[in-house]
Amino acid sequence: MSKQSKQLSEEKLHAYVDGRLDAAHRAEVEAWLKQNPADAARVDDYRQQNVMLQALFNPVLNEPIPLQMHPQAHQRNYLQPMRYAAMVGGMVLSGILGWSLHSSVEQNSQQPVLAMVNRAALAHVVYTPEVLHPVEVTNEQEEQLTKWLSKRLGNNIRAPHLTAAGYELLGGRLLPGNQGPVAQFMYQDARGMRLTLYISSKMAGKGDASFRYAKEGKVGVFYWVDEDLGYALSGELAKPDLLNVANAVYQGLNQ
Repeated sequence: MSKQSKQLSEEKLHAYVDGRLDAAHRAEVEAWLKQNPADAARVDDYRQQNVMLQALFNPVLNEPIPLQMHPQAHQRNYLQPMRYAAMVGGMVLSGILGWSLHSSVEQNSQQPVLAMVNRAALAHVVYTPEVLHPVEVTNEQEEQLTKWLSKRLGNNIRAPHLTAAGYELLGGRLLPGNQGPVAQFMYQDARGMRLTLYISSKMAGKGDASFRYAKEGKVGVFYWVDEDLGYALSGELAKPDLLNVANAVYQGLNQ
């Protein structure tokens, strides 16, 4: 590579992830990524963000157009469908811009907890609908799962048992996070309702152990920081119900 390409630009990395490069430039980026694992990890992270964005916004884009938005419904007001289309487009664009702002927040070390909450909610949206592969490692291998996640996060990671709260562990997976690898455990009740517990390491001094609540779309999140681990419990439950489970999680982690 030439001297100018010793550091690939963010624009080129994003263009590579989005499939907007020709064969020659794609080969150049791939060669660079083989020699630069940090940038390769960032590319994987960008791809993960794309998957999350698609899961979040594709349902809106694929919704059928309401009858009143069709030109035939208001022949005398032909601008009405265009206004609705502009509104929908604006909403989707606002969401995408919002995610871009969240990405900027993630790069700001002063707000790692808020970044964790956002990523936890998006990961919940992406993986809970899965039927065949909702988790990477099932509950039948819980011991191996927790050992593996503990090793990758460099901390003692546990999957609290929530049977008393009505939820059974399905399993878990490893995900990329702003501070490094993160763990996600998934739980399910008798109705098929799923919750996810997102655990991030390297959070010391960046929060406190008291519960806080946030909402991302339909997903409620109770989150807290305990020593150097951050936790985010996500689910489409009423706030009091989710709080009850969060208390059960906290107790299970501290037994």
